[in-house]
Amino acid sequence: MAVLDRIRIRSSGTAGARGARWNSGAGLLLALVATVLRSGSFVAARALHDTVPPVQAAFWRWIVAVAAVAPFAARETWRQRALIRRHLGFVALAALLGVTVYNTLVNQAGMSTSAGQMGLIMAASPVAMAVYERLGGRRLGWCRIAGTAVACTGVLLLVGNGSLAPHFAPGDLWMFAAMLSSASYSALLCHRPAEIGQLAFLLTTFVLGALMPAPAFAVGVAVQGGFEPTAGTVGPLLYAGVLSSAVAFFAWNRAVALIGASRTGIVYYLQPVCLGGVALGAGRARGRAAANVRT
Repeated sequence: MAVLDRIRIRSSGTAGARGARWNSGAGLLLALVATVLRSGSFVAARALHDTVPPVQAAFWRWIVAVAAVAPFAARETWRQRALIRRHLGFVALAALLGVTVYNTLVNQAGMSTSAGQMGLIMAASPVAMAVYERLGGRRLGWCRIAGTAVACTGVLLLVGNGSLAPHFAPGDLWMFAAMLSSASYSALLCHRPAEIGQLAFLLTTFVLGALMPAPAFAVGVAVQGGFEPTAGTVGPLLYAGVLSSAVAFFAWNRAVALIGASRTGIVYYLQPVCLGGVALGAGRARGRAAANVRT
């Protein structure tokens, strides 16, 4: 019996280790997918900077996201409506930080800074997440602190073109605020009520995130007017709503649930690389479209 007990313990330990490795690998892969898709939102924000006002772009992005997620999440959300009402304060705060504020600030940043600069600033997200962890009482260790300091210095050097005392454009400052909002959202996800399903949480935050800027959207339309729906405006909004919001947020939230906010955030150091690939692909697509028009 003792031998059998040892075999069972060893087997359960092996299975647990395999499960941990699977969660780690899946979490990092999901975080990478989310980072690549979110990189495209910076290109989209820059593409819309002179055609769609920031608040209008944010509002329509989340309307598109709600339409994309609702067919998959509406039933679960309805079943869990009592749970959602119980935790409405938490869900509303997550929607405010991760949906309304973050996206509006990204669109505002795109008015006066480049997509590349936005990606470089966003790469500082893991630094902010580490600070939030320390404020939450978790010890980081000297290696983590040193790595965070190096990363922070690197971001400042890149953004400031080699200077540790850079001159920031207004869009850079808006993007720093967006980065802090996104990092706050990721830190908040670690405390998401486990009883609320992933899809129900996603749809509820999207709906609230679309409703919050609705008054400002209405005022903006009344004062500034709407925008002309063309391929150059609708295309970026569809990309931002479906891929950079619905798909990317689902992948990111799931990654945080699997491996935690700090490990998920490390993938954001690849943001400039991902953004470069997305921008290159977008540039080639525009080139092919222009060539087709000429022919």
